[in-house]
Amino acid sequence: MRKRDFLKTAAAGAAAGAAIASPAIAQSEPNIRWRLVSSFPKNIDVLYGCAEVMAKNLAEATDGKFQIQVFAAGEVVPALQAMDAVSNDTVEICHTASYYYVGKDPTFALGTHVPFGLNTRQQNAWVYHGEGKKLLDDFYRKFNIVALPGGNTGCQMGGWFRKEIADVADLKGLKFRISGLGGSILAKLGAVPQQVGGGDIYPALERGTIDAAEFNGPYDDERLGLYRVAPFYYYPGFWDGTSMEHFFINAKQWEKLPKHYQAALTSAAALANIDAVARYDNLNPPALRRVVASGAKLRAFPAPIIDAAYKASQEMYEELSSSNAEFKKIYESTKRFQQESAIWNQVSEYSYDSLVLRALRR
Repeated sequence: MRKRDFLKTAAAGAAAGAAIASPAIAQSEPNIRWRLVSSFPKNIDVLYGCAEVMAKNLAEATDGKFQIQVFAAGEVVPALQAMDAVSNDTVEICHTASYYYVGKDPTFALGTHVPFGLNTRQQNAWVYHGEGKKLLDDFYRKFNIVALPGGNTGCQMGGWFRKEIADVADLKGLKFRISGLGGSILAKLGAVPQQVGGGDIYPALERGTIDAAEFNGPYDDERLGLYRVAPFYYYPGFWDGTSMEHFFINAKQWEKLPKHYQAALTSAAALANIDAVARYDNLNPPALRRVVASGAKLRAFPAPIIDAAYKASQEMYEELSSSNAEFKKIYESTKRFQQESAIWNQVSEYSYDSLVLRALRR
């Protein structure tokens, strides 16, 4: 009897201990509330939505203990000041495109895209498994930032123009909204690049402040209504063969996080990175059909413009590499990666896509 009584008492004690221990463990997890500022307005729902996808999955992974409130462009800081707000610890995290900040250092472009650079799969591979992560981490740390890939548009369109662009001469004096180093390339060809936030492009085109604008692909461009004010729609965006966005996190705030919260945030950002590509691949095809049906005049950039732009880009990379050692080191890493992976792309994805296109046209 004594043995039976002992076992009952021990079992009851273990159950009570478990009931106490479980909440105690949960209570030991810190409650963390961060603010995130986006460089994108809410109506650009895929790019803005990257932050919402990340925040939702982060909260679920931490049982609601780590929550991030998302603010659209302009609600806390202007669209193109998101990175500065993180760097100076005004907010803990932002969602933005690294190449918006080439005015601080042209090396910022390499986190997003440079003209005639890596495509979407190559950029992901270079960042996640090549030299990209370490090289970019070392660069961003100078700005008190930790960076996590957080979205991608895929290859973008070449933008909306009020008039047809038949030759390089037609770019002379053209006020063109464009981000990153693509603006420097077009400036070499005579255009006048303008840095304009996504939400301000339509009114700038409508008022004639700018003559042409690129933003993204058909889905986002349609939502901005750009086809209503500039009918000629050019492709491809050779300055945006991919466009990786990032979550920039204040380095001190990142270091304060428990390791498993860092892991949860990294995983949630990676999900947002994958989800954005899938959403754009789903949404862009029908959007392209709709804008063409609404009167958009689809045009490929003429070969002389592509040739001149490529030549100008190589000159620019030589100039930047001679004056900026960090740009040179990271750019050369992307070139090595591109040269190696392009061979595989040629015999796999490119040849398969060409085969399918031929079959569909029969």
